[in-house]
Amino acid sequence: MWAHINDRCPIISITNAQNKHFWADHELEQANQQDDDHDLVTLKKEMKAELFEIVANQTGKIFRPDVLTIVWARRFASYKRADLVLRDKERFLKMVNNTKYPVQIIWAGKPYPMDYGSVNTFNEIITFNRGRANCATLVGYEIMLSRQLKRGSDVWLNTPRRPHEASGTSGMTAAMNGSVNVSINDGWIPEFARHGENAFVTPTADHTTMDIESIDNFDHENIMSVLENEVIPAYYDNPSKWVEIMKNSMRDVVPYFDSNRMADEYYQKLYNSEYDASKRIMVQPAAKEVGAS
Repeated sequence: MWAHINDRCPIISITNAQNKHFWADHELEQANQQDDDHDLVTLKKEMKAELFEIVANQTGKIFRPDVLTIVWARRFASYKRADLVLRDKERFLKMVNNTKYPVQIIWAGKPYPMDYGSVNTFNEIITFNRGRANCATLVGYEIMLSRQLKRGSDVWLNTPRRPHEASGTSGMTAAMNGSVNVSINDGWIPEFARHGENAFVTPTADHTTMDIESIDNFDHENIMSVLENEVIPAYYDNPSKWVEIMKNSMRDVVPYFDSNRMADEYYQKLYNSEYDASKRIMVQPAAKEVGAS
């Protein structure tokens, strides 16, 4: 990029981050630091109950705190594929209607008014969820609703069409609140996720050789397989493992994905650096002597 510009400075990367002090529930964080699994689980159920009050107020549906709750919530954009799990509706309904392993799912977000594809997707999801007791769509994604969704979810579902996701910071704040990321391997996820240990990540489609339809089919198959065969059984059949994944997620997301690190990197790598054209690298400026003008 910019190869035609002489003496250009390098393009460097600084990974995005979120403010833990604002987003993370401090009681939940304390329980995790103290390895108090009982308090961790109890607090999580209380946070779910708070979210479900919003679900009831907006939709009239009554969700249960003891049921695995999946949330897909963010800006509605076509590449984020809010409806990826609905590509095979029969399979999806079989998953969410399993009485042995019950599942609740919430969609929330806002499409841009002129993004007609995303508006249609949003409306189709609302229509699909109508009359389904364990599927809800919340209108809006304001900051306090976003916070409640991350606190009250067990799974934070992330389904962008790779490689279009630049970062995807909602998953960071979800992880800070014990919500386990289940994701396509894009955005910030490759820097964070350890499959089955602090998150669940699907195999990667080859976007250089596959067309969009093939990629979407590939990703749908893999996201459903991970949910059906790994996530749901872990939550119900191996609760101690699930709690360990929650704890790992909360511990691994900080400090690297906290905004303190990001701000420091911007200062050290970008604002407080100079470009050495002879070496084509960014270097720290030499410290000035005390009293030097």
